[in-house]
Amino acid sequence: MARNKSAIKRTRQNIKRNEHNKNRRSKMRTLVKKVFATSDKAQAETALKEATSFIDRMSVKGVVHKNTAARKKAQLTKYVNNL
Repeated sequence: MARNKSAIKRTRQNIKRNEHNKNRRSKMRTLVKKVFATSDKAQAETALKEATSFIDRMSVKGVVHKNTAARKKAQLTKYVNNL
């Protein structure tokens, strides 16, 4: 258990960041599911644009690894192109 002030603060910050990142990952998964759920190409393209933008932001902020972000974007793009 943390004893000094800096370690206690660090633990508190980590808990907050973990919760924040969990919410962001959840939103990212929801956006990905939204793209795969659409069968109309026009709707899928707008959902793809939104999802791709969000995935890029999460990659820059370090919520997901850059290769994971690239893989997800490639999968989504491939799905939309095949519609």
